[in-house]
Amino acid sequence: MTGRVAPAINTVLFPAGVLPWSIEGKLMAHFMVQATYNPDAWRRLVQNPEDRRMAIGALVEKAGGRLVDLWFSFGDSDIVFIFEAPDVLAAGAVSVAGTAAGHISAIRTTQLLTAEESMEMMRKAAALGPAQAPSGA
Repeated sequence: MTGRVAPAINTVLFPAGVLPWSIEGKLMAHFMVQATYNPDAWRRLVQNPEDRRMAIGALVEKAGGRLVDLWFSFGDSDIVFIFEAPDVLAAGAVSVAGTAAGHISAIRTTQLLTAEESMEMMRKAAALGPAQAPSGA
């Protein structure tokens, strides 16, 4: 991610590696969106190709986040993008607003964890101790 610092955004570096981006000192959560365009959206994009990073980036910024990047894809999703947002509600608002525009037929938003966040999650799980037996066992 180095070399791709947006204005007013600084990375926070730790010995273990690069942690999430920080906007005004607040660490940002990462989210991945996988979306499928409807046929009308594809018709419009074929007639007038455009780089969707500008529109999606502007939407993410309105929610207080930053678009990391966007890719077109083959398979179940037409586009995949990763963005940072201050919280899950802001991320959800990005997904809902994108869908409300009318050109998305399916969307899935997934929160991502950095390697460092995953390690902390595993440490917290270890501190909880063994899980209880399943119901009825």
